Formats: sequence, structure tokens, C-alpha cells
Amino acid sequence: MTSTSEQLIELAKQYASEKGLGYLGALTPKEAWELLNTDENAVLIDVRTDAELDWVGQVSFSEDRSFHVEWNNYPDGIRNADFIAQIEARVEKHQPVLFICRSGARSHHAATLAAKHGFEYAINVLEGFEGDKNDFHQRSSINGWRFHGLPWEQH
Repeated sequence: MTSTSEQLIELAKQYASEKGLGYLGALTPKEAWELLNTDENAVLIDVRTDAELDWVGQVSFSEDRSFHVEWNNYPDGIRNADFIAQIEARVEKHQPVLFICRSGARSHHAATLAAKHGFEYAINVLEGFEGDKNDFHQRSSINGWRFHGLPWEQH
């Protein structure tokens, strides 16, 4: 069953209400992919480091609607002081903006900060690109974007 963008936004809001989030909401990777494909204004921002994209891969989607803004710089781990400015340069504050990272933690912080700066539709992608660690401390085997077989590529 295909959901409409309005239904997916409501689902994200419901999750936010249940979890007490300080931003619009959160969606699973499959729901996020569906929103990207049903709402032509929705964009995806990957907040992982350049190195993570190179070593692990990235979401494969339209270049004008999916891009990368580091939350922390690599290799020093220093917070990207230009994070909001880099987003503001490419996204309108009324657009749905989905944030994704490795596991959903940095993207949660990114969505929180974006909402504080007026982004009305800040949405965290739960599970992230690689998902949670399994019992052997490995990712991509129990959940996450790649686990669900959603489009991705590695350069």
C-alpha cells in the first residue's frame, strides 16, 4: 500500500509525539524512501563524514534532492560550525528535510538543530544508513537503509 506524503508526515508527527521529540518527527528508512518518492519537495541530507560515504556508501537518489552536509568534520571530529548555513543554502524552511546518519543518532541531533533554526519539517530517518549493531558489534545486519534493500551506491 502506498501512502501519501500527508499520511507519512502525520506518521512522523505521531512518532515525535510518542517520543517527545523537539522536531517534526521520524520515519523508518522505508517510510523515508516512500516520502522522497511521493513528495517532490522532500530532500534527504546525509550528515555522516566524507570518509563514511567513501568507505560505506550512500543513498542513491536524485542529486538535487539528496546531498551531504557533515555534522562533524573528519578526521578531527569537530562539529561543523557551518552546518545550518550549508543547509539553508539548499533547502527552504518549509520543505520536508530528512536527515540520515549511520544509526540515527547524529541525524536526531541534526533534526533538533534544524527545527531550532526554523525548519518546519525536520525529520530523522530512524535506524540510519547502516543500522544498529548486532550481537557481534556489526552493522547492516538487523536494520537500516542498506539492510532494507533501499537504493544505495559506493564510489
